[in-house]
Amino acid sequence: MLGSPSPSRLAAVLAVTAGLVASVGATSPISVSGKSFALNGDNVSYRFHVDDDSSDLIGDHFGGPATEDGIFPPIIGPIQGWVDLIGRQRREFPDLGRGDFRTPAVHIKQSAGYTVSEFKYQSHNIVKGKPALHGLPSTFGDAGDVSTLVVHMYDNYSSVAADLTYSIFPKYDAVVRSVNITNRGKGNITIEKLASLSVDLPYEELDMLELKGDWAREGMRVRRKVDYGTQGFGSTTGYSSHLHNPFFSLITPTTTESQGEAWGFSLVYTGSFSVEVEKASQGLTRAALGVNPYQLSWPLGPGETFTTPEAVAVFSNTGVGGMSRKFHSLYRKHLIKSKFATQMHPVLLNSWEGLGFDYNDTTILHLAQESADLGVKLFVLDDGWFGVKYPRITDNAGLGDWVANPTRFPQGLPEFIDNVTKLKVANSSDHLQFGLWFEPEMVNPNSTLYHQHPDWVIHAGSYPRTLTRNQLVLNVALPEVQNFIIESLSNILGNASISYVKWDNNRGIHEAPYPGLDYAYMLGLYRVFETLSTRFPDVRWEGCASGGGRFDPGVLQYFPHIWTSDDTDAVERIRIQFGTSLVYPPSAMGAHVSAVPNGQTQRTTSITFRAHVAMMGGSFGFELNPAKMPDDDKAQIPDIIALAEKVNPIVVKGDMWRLSLPEESNWPAALFISEDGSQAVLFYFQIKANINNAWPVLRLQGLDAAAKYKIDGNQTFSGATLMNIGLQYQFNGDYDSKVVFLEKQR
Repeated sequence: MLGSPSPSRLAAVLAVTAGLVASVGATSPISVSGKSFALNGDNVSYRFHVDDDSSDLIGDHFGGPATEDGIFPPIIGPIQGWVDLIGRQRREFPDLGRGDFRTPAVHIKQSAGYTVSEFKYQSHNIVKGKPALHGLPSTFGDAGDVSTLVVHMYDNYSSVAADLTYSIFPKYDAVVRSVNITNRGKGNITIEKLASLSVDLPYEELDMLELKGDWAREGMRVRRKVDYGTQGFGSTTGYSSHLHNPFFSLITPTTTESQGEAWGFSLVYTGSFSVEVEKASQGLTRAALGVNPYQLSWPLGPGETFTTPEAVAVFSNTGVGGMSRKFHSLYRKHLIKSKFATQMHPVLLNSWEGLGFDYNDTTILHLAQESADLGVKLFVLDDGWFGVKYPRITDNAGLGDWVANPTRFPQGLPEFIDNVTKLKVANSSDHLQFGLWFEPEMVNPNSTLYHQHPDWVIHAGSYPRTLTRNQLVLNVALPEVQNFIIESLSNILGNASISYVKWDNNRGIHEAPYPGLDYAYMLGLYRVFETLSTRFPDVRWEGCASGGGRFDPGVLQYFPHIWTSDDTDAVERIRIQFGTSLVYPPSAMGAHVSAVPNGQTQRTTSITFRAHVAMMGGSFGFELNPAKMPDDDKAQIPDIIALAEKVNPIVVKGDMWRLSLPEESNWPAALFISEDGSQAVLFYFQIKANINNAWPVLRLQGLDAAAKYKIDGNQTFSGATLMNIGLQYQFNGDYDSKVVFLEKQR
């Protein structure tokens, strides 16, 4: 049997049932009626209320637009079993220890040692726009873009306050939440767990969509049924990691790319994280994400405040693809701060796969000259350029000593860079730009820095300091380490014509001296990112962590591009890039054409196929030595660059429609449509040769049904025809590809 609700709540329920409840208003981004709250987007409503009896926050709805609270059958009679009323409700800020046996959002060890909390509603206020989070990356916008509701809660028994901040971006159907915990008592407390967002959904059947992987195989889509019990994933590496990404989606079993409901959740954070999805005994599904509790245990003294990273939740009623496009637009316009977020990226050539550590100033200048002669506009010198006493000629020395190697660059780095940037780019009036590789958070034991400051390395007392890739991790939680990184890079960037920086990170964190080191490290890292990206706004910053080991929204706040994967094999990259696009805009993806046979897979594909795959990334370039290329391939590069420059603005600013998924089809395809809808570009691939079968029909999406489109400057068809009948192309052999342009006719 069931317990009874409060009289006022029962009255409201009966009124709704009778159809007598007036709308609380869905036109305003934030509507408040008494103690009922609604965040309203163009196609979403997020609604919750304060329970009259418990003063707890109870969720009412997260989904399509709604103008009232729904029908809530009264809970009457005594409740039988161990699960009391608190364990049957949809709670916004669930705790542990008072009868809700599901996974909690908050778990605090009080000064007296117990771990019970009882937060009750105190008040609320509405803020125009969206305040920034102190010390953490966060989405941004003015009053016309976003509105914010702050709900103040308080635990009278422990004198701990909790502020729950909800922001709504109506245009993107995005709700953003973070939590502040403030210790207003006289003793110390410890935050053992604090999720950025926890939401309870009432639907019996859901699937979870996530991204798994490892080094060189990031972004692998996984779809699985949400079953009873807890299912989840996370990272304990100290970073967001290749293994899992701080993103997941809940979808109905019938949801596809183009139809059905999808809820997407993304954590704006670069450290270890946790995702928990629990289907409980009553059929409700709880979804929570935040900092990994195994690496938190954060002490909070009297008067101190802890702030969670923010979580972004997006609702789509147009399938998984609709969810992705909302994330893409939101992150391009309201997360990435760089002025390069939506600018065309110059085609680059990176030295790493072409030369590795084997070079000097003469060979590098020659490679730069060859790049310019082919029409490349940005030359990037990768690892190996630094170190005096411990020169970086292999990966076992030099990290941390950010001074140019005088043997390799006897005239000094600034003069050498000047020589590079004087080179004229073929078929252009431009001069070659110069970029440089750094790995600032790391140090080799064979370095001057380590010998001077061994205490700067993350270590746990006398435990061995584990080497990975012959390097250790600097403790960026220390202000002196932060200042060292800032000044080391400023000395290089401030004295040379450097327009691009590749920021690498090639190992996880071991031997942390205390659980909260990871969060403290991230606060320090974000200070470094913020300082350098602000000090050098004309530098294009690209993040890298052995590929996509830190492809997350926290990095994107400061760096508009991230190297998607160290796997440059084009066939593998299709799946990696399609998977990464579940949440991240293609404009942010670094994608390069490498030599064949590929260094990771030993596969050989045509340069056209490799280039077409790489053009789906906003940061397009090459990772090879032109001198070792076949003449036929080399002769194609100018045309490839011209095509990439034509494609790039549509990829960077447009909407992506995944038409056919690589894990489901031999013919993966994606359509990019420009922001104003006037142009589109189709990327279409055949993986394996198709013998004695009809060629597949590909139906496009996202076009204007009533408009006419010219296909590659030839035939003209209506959008309706292209979306309902489609296109049919013939492919030749394994690993064939096509790039097709559509021009909307006036």
